[in-house]
Amino acid sequence: MKQISVTECTQMIQQQKVTIVDIRDPNSFAQGHISGAHHVDNQNIQDFIRDADLDLPLVVCCYHGHSSIPAAQYLEQQGFKQVYSLDGGMCGWMLSQEL
Repeated sequence: MKQISVTECTQMIQQQKVTIVDIRDPNSFAQGHISGAHHVDNQNIQDFIRDADLDLPLVVCCYHGHSSIPAAQYLEQQGFKQVYSLDGGMCGWMLSQEL
């Protein structure tokens, strides 16, 4: 599991297939998320793992980039090959979109 900057994440989205997982609460996800992101929580994580392509790069995002670290480590343990935690989380993502 590695941390990835907003810039690197944006490049990955533009250059290749990548799976984005958003672990924030449902209301925050509904108010705004990275395009194409999957909302994953304790209720649907096993379904997500079962249906996901383990070979695609996976970026996990949360609010500030802290909670996504253990979530990314867990997903790596479940067999995902390239797992990243979004440095700065959605706060960092939103700030970069305003520039």
